[in-house]
Amino acid sequence: MKLRTKSHTSRRTGKRAFTLAEVLAALMLMAIVVPVTIEALHTANLAGEVAQRKALAARLGERLLTENIVAQQWNQTVQNGNENVGPYQFKWTMRNDPWNQNTTGPAVVNGSTINSAGVHQLSIDVNFTAQNKNYSVHLSTLIDTTQQH
Repeated sequence: MKLRTKSHTSRRTGKRAFTLAEVLAALMLMAIVVPVTIEALHTANLAGEVAQRKALAARLGERLLTENIVAQQWNQTVQNGNENVGPYQFKWTMRNDPWNQNTTGPAVVNGSTINSAGVHQLSIDVNFTAQNKNYSVHLSTLIDTTQQH
C-alpha cells in the first residue's frame, strides 16, 4: 500500500488577490459616496440645529407676547430686545399695529365679538443664527383694546 502525501510543488493554493481594476473601482466608488454622505450629515445636523432653535425662539416669542399683554405694555409701537436662552442669543422686535383686516362683519377675538376698530395686532419677530445663517420666527396675536384699562 502506498501512502500519498501532499507534495509541495508549485501548485496554486487558491489564494486570490484584488486586481488593480477592482481596487480602482472601489476607490472611485468611495470618492463618490463619501462626499455625498458627509454633505447629507451636514444638512441633517443643520436641520436639527435650526429646528431646536426655532422651538426655543417660538417659546421665547410666546412668552414675550404674553408678558406684554398681561402687563399691558403692548401699547408701544415698537419694542426691541436681546434675550439669552442657554448658550443661544435671540434678538426680537415687537410691533403693535392696528388690525387692518377687511371684514364685512364684527371680529371675533378669544370667543368675543368686538368692533374691529378696537383690534390691534401684536407681532413679534425673533431672530437667531445657526451655523452662520440667519433665521427668524414670526408670531402674532390680536388684542381687543376696548377692554384694556
